Amino acid sequence: MNKRYYYAATALLGALCLTPARAEAPFSFKTTPGQLSKNTIPSAYALNVNLDPDSLVLKGHEAITVTVVAPMRSVTLNQAGLHVTRAAIDDNAVQAIVHDEKKQTVTLFMRRALKVGQHRITLDYDGAILTTPNGLYSNDYRGEDGRTHRMLVTQFEVADARRMFPVWDEPAFKATFRLKVTLPADYVGVSNMPVEKTRRVGAGWKTLTFQKTPKMSSYLLAFIAGDMGFLQARSGATDIGVYTPKGKQEQGRYALQAAQSLLPYYNSYFGTSYPLPKMDMIAVPGNYQAGAMENWGALTYIDNDLLFDPKSSTLSTKELIYEVVAHEMAHQWSGDLVTMGWWNDLWLNEGFASWMEVKATAAFNPEWDFWTRQHQTREATMARDALPSTHPIQQVIHNVAEAESVFDAISYGKGELVIRMLEGWLGEDRFRDGMRHYMQAHAYSNATSQDLWNALSKASGQDVSRVAKSFTEQKGLPQLNVALRCVGGKASYTLTQRRFVVHDPKASASIWSIPVVVGGPNQAVQKLVVGTRPVTVMGASCQTPLAFNWGESGYYRVNYDAASLALLEDHAAALPAVERATLLGDRYALFEAGRAPLSQYLNGVIRLVGAQERNSTVVEEVLSRFTLLNGYEQGQADQEVFQQRVRPVLQPQLARLGWDAQEGESVLDSLLRPQVIEALGLLNDPQTLKEANPRFTAWLADANALRPELVAPVTAVMMRHADQNTWNRVAQRIQHADSTEVKLRLFNALSYVSDPSLIEQTVQFAYSGAIPNGRINRVLVMMARHSAHPEQVWQSVLAHKDEIRVHLTPGSQDTFLADIASCLLGVPTREALEADVKARPTHGAQLALKRALEQSAAQEDNRHRAVMQIHDWLHAP
Repeated sequence: MNKRYYYAATALLGALCLTPARAEAPFSFKTTPGQLSKNTIPSAYALNVNLDPDSLVLKGHEAITVTVVAPMRSVTLNQAGLHVTRAAIDDNAVQAIVHDEKKQTVTLFMRRALKVGQHRITLDYDGAILTTPNGLYSNDYRGEDGRTHRMLVTQFEVADARRMFPVWDEPAFKATFRLKVTLPADYVGVSNMPVEKTRRVGAGWKTLTFQKTPKMSSYLLAFIAGDMGFLQARSGATDIGVYTPKGKQEQGRYALQAAQSLLPYYNSYFGTSYPLPKMDMIAVPGNYQAGAMENWGALTYIDNDLLFDPKSSTLSTKELIYEVVAHEMAHQWSGDLVTMGWWNDLWLNEGFASWMEVKATAAFNPEWDFWTRQHQTREATMARDALPSTHPIQQVIHNVAEAESVFDAISYGKGELVIRMLEGWLGEDRFRDGMRHYMQAHAYSNATSQDLWNALSKASGQDVSRVAKSFTEQKGLPQLNVALRCVGGKASYTLTQRRFVVHDPKASASIWSIPVVVGGPNQAVQKLVVGTRPVTVMGASCQTPLAFNWGESGYYRVNYDAASLALLEDHAAALPAVERATLLGDRYALFEAGRAPLSQYLNGVIRLVGAQERNSTVVEEVLSRFTLLNGYEQGQADQEVFQQRVRPVLQPQLARLGWDAQEGESVLDSLLRPQVIEALGLLNDPQTLKEANPRFTAWLADANALRPELVAPVTAVMMRHADQNTWNRVAQRIQHADSTEVKLRLFNALSYVSDPSLIEQTVQFAYSGAIPNGRINRVLVMMARHSAHPEQVWQSVLAHKDEIRVHLTPGSQDTFLADIASCLLGVPTREALEADVKARPTHGAQLALKRALEQSAAQEDNRHRAVMQIHDWLHAP
């Protein structure tokens, strides 16, 4: 699934109650965790499913080839919400069929024990096509013709294949799937494999038979059907297609071209060619909570992650499309060809795909400076990893209910950053060779983290496990301490380590094997590993600085002493931009940890960032912190003075960029402009507000009066003080938009409203049907983050929680209140949250409650200290 959604306003579970994974062995089917017995092993499914989109019911017949490895009197499969009406084994009717909805199983009891060997299970069953975006569900949307259309979509990860057919719904039970679907004749159907045969069956119906899939995990099966158009191209031996709602085919061309470029790159990198005859990418209009999903050969995307409309799409959308396509295509190998054995190794799927998306995107789009701009991923990930609610990359997952909790910034972001660190330590060629060995050794099977370490160790000759396990099997992150002494005119740096934590006084001590990359202006790069003992590094001279996370490739914070920090700041102009961003990011993080004053960061910004700064990553680092601190100052006596003090840091950037695109400007400047405008507008910069106002007025009269890139910042800034009439006009635009990208962009503007009655209306608007079900929980969290009065957002959501829940998936129903509460500062939400969880005592709800309370407390502590230290900084002599 797509990583971006785990950094945005979305439901993210911490894993407070889960335990670190024990030392792992290579993959073994017999010892892999799971709910189902491994005495019965499926090898092939033949599925025949009848779908009625109008009545939202399904009826199915399936035949499953299994191997029994020990005599069995019963066989248990997964099902959820299905009713098995008939079952037979080897054409002999079973004695009893027992459903257990709590365990999500169906058990078949036989009159006599099954003998060891191969058997055939046949089942008839029926069930519902859902309206929430999980399992097999319906998605209604407005088409290009203005009419409502219905699309059928599957989303099976983590464990929702069981909502479409009875199945061994655990990743280690790999099998082939042969799918046959009967549906209305005017529906276009897509699955993992090409259509083998189409047959008309009665008036207005048809049956599609798809070719048999390779051996794969059940959560990767997919079926999508609707009124779709199609684009196709070819890359080598593979047909690549893009399916879109009819009329929007051309908007899929950019993604199609990206896939054509990426496929041969991946074939070469992994040393194993893509094995399916085709790879389709399907745009799901709006109602797709997963964002994107790597179903083998039938990749599904929310439409704004796949479709680029030159009339309304932004440059950042274009970049996002490329990145998400690169992520899901990387999964065709890491996740699909080789799948983690159990959910405790989810990071093998998601962390690797997140890293590979950056590597591939950077390779084909060097002008985007993509590696440097991963600084924001680093900062977001480390901020979460420093809190008590963090968890190891690898952890014990007892059941699929817990598995939802690991789809978070740790599995995605930390996984990506740790892989990047290992590649930087081992070298690109050795790392690639290790990945090729890993893919070849585990193709069409499963793997654990230990299998990856073994492959990388074999290719590199290094003990990769020693370094890697310290980052994957224990939670949190290290802090590298740097102390500088001058000895005989030469610089002597002493390196030590400790755990880096925020708001965690009871944190356990930990030690990492830290691969450290050392560099400096005109100096050779050094690589070393810092463990339990201090390490000494010699520099060329006391006048030339060294940076101890050169290229920002390491997953650790750096705390420089006064001498080494001053030397770096004195030579900041000679440092690459990523080093300046790293320096600032670490200084702010040290403030949050209580290990450095906020003034050190703020003074560093003023020294390092000004009119001469041209790098977007450095400016974005400052934008994000100023926005956060301005939120902390909301309602404080010093807010206006703070805004006046920090605006001059950003004003030269807008003066340089201008409001309108300049001929020949860089992609990075084009991406930076809207961010600077929005930040200055929210800092109440008079000139920015003066310029935004007539542009907003013109846009209200004519939606084409603003270029797409300026719609988001201008509307966000102006909606902060919007009246009822303005709110009505923007809401009407959202209702009539047929583009998910435009809907979400404009709802982002609504989320900034300040008037209490408009906040209430915006909350109700979110679940009124204007926003697709799969995005409701995300936009509500967006409101809590953006609003000047988040407590009013909370109260409104709390009042309507039951109405909201009916639109959400089971996982989101459990967590959406906690996700909103985690954005609030000092608001008494604990009692209401605990009462809600008591009424819904699921594992996910309990985890989300603890995470929300801890995160809110940490933010409140940060706010309290920031307000005091900002006051001292503003009024210092």
